[in-house]
Amino acid sequence: MQTNLDKTDIHILELLQRDAALSAAEIAERVGLSQSPCWRRINRLEESGLIRKRVALLDGERLGLDLVVFIMVSLTAHGRQSLAEFEEAIRQLPEVTECYTITGTMDYMLKIVARDIHHFEQFIRGKLAQLEGVREMHSFVAVTEIKCTAELPLELRSP
Repeated sequence: MQTNLDKTDIHILELLQRDAALSAAEIAERVGLSQSPCWRRINRLEESGLIRKRVALLDGERLGLDLVVFIMVSLTAHGRQSLAEFEEAIRQLPEVTECYTITGTMDYMLKIVARDIHHFEQFIRGKLAQLEGVREMHSFVAVTEIKCTAELPLELRSP
């Protein structure tokens, strides 16, 4: 659903997705508004769901979570019930940081974060492979992170 946003709204969103810790006063100064109207705009953007939440992005490597693996998963059954059960089980696994349904021969793509290859193996054997309906998995270990951002390219929005 497309939402009508003006240039000021877009500027506010750009600032917040770069640094969610900015205060309404700091944002207001940067976009040329007074604090109250800026706060109301931010509040409206949050209430509309355009801002889902504000988070801090952590450095996984410095925290000892060095391994990133992408896993393609295929299920044995594709009924509504099996998909919902798999998706709910995935939501409960903290190692899974992202999960997408995909097109093609596989059903899901997961992004897994682990301490090391041994932790990853324990995750696969003890958790993921144990889920009901998992037929096939293909893993791709990330070697070097080239780009990792949560910023959306707002300039690509349709008018």
